[in-house]
Amino acid sequence: MRSALFRDRTEAGRALGEAVREALRKLPGEPDPVVLALPRGGVPIGAEVARICSAPLDLLMVRKLGMPGQAELAVGAVVDGHDPQMVVNPEVLRMAGMTREDLIPIRDRELAELERRRQIYLPGRSPVSVEGRDAIVVDDGIATGATVRAALKGLAQRRARRVLLAVPVAPADTVADLRTRVGLVICLETPSPFWSVGAHYQRFDQVSDAEVVAYLRESS
Repeated sequence: MRSALFRDRTEAGRALGEAVREALRKLPGEPDPVVLALPRGGVPIGAEVARICSAPLDLLMVRKLGMPGQAELAVGAVVDGHDPQMVVNPEVLRMAGMTREDLIPIRDRELAELERRRQIYLPGRSPVSVEGRDAIVVDDGIATGATVRAALKGLAQRRARRVLLAVPVAPADTVADLRTRVGLVICLETPSPFWSVGAHYQRFDQVSDAEVVAYLRESS
């Protein structure tokens, strides 16, 4: 296995923030960014991007739908909202021998977890409006892309001027697919072979609820 590309999420976030700031400068019109991080791992990354780009930090509440018995393998993902959006990875669904109907109880469980997190992370706080603004979706990396695709599907209803997807690391084929779904993809590294997101960080500790709250408080 090749050596890690990033020391930790903070280092990756700083490098990504510089790349995003440069990309915004090259886009037509005056940049008006909002950073939307995917909790929990994307929040430390998003905090650095928001700081460097002088942008507000908010969350895109999305959860992976893990395959039973192999939770890290995404069969799909769901993003909350008035009309919760579910995205399914058909190849993984077939491999698991599952149907969309089999995902309903998993979806409902993850929606309950999203609501729990919203009450902890954003109590009484309305989402930052992205209407007419540059929405920058940030995570700590992408593997299959199911979680990010769900996030983008939910975001499509919020009428952003432009949507940018920014991550430190992802497989090249996943990046190529996502370029067809979003205005601009900024990905610092596309290693091959791609082992997992965490394999490309020296330190990849789980981000706690308390840390997410702290990052949001600091960014506000």
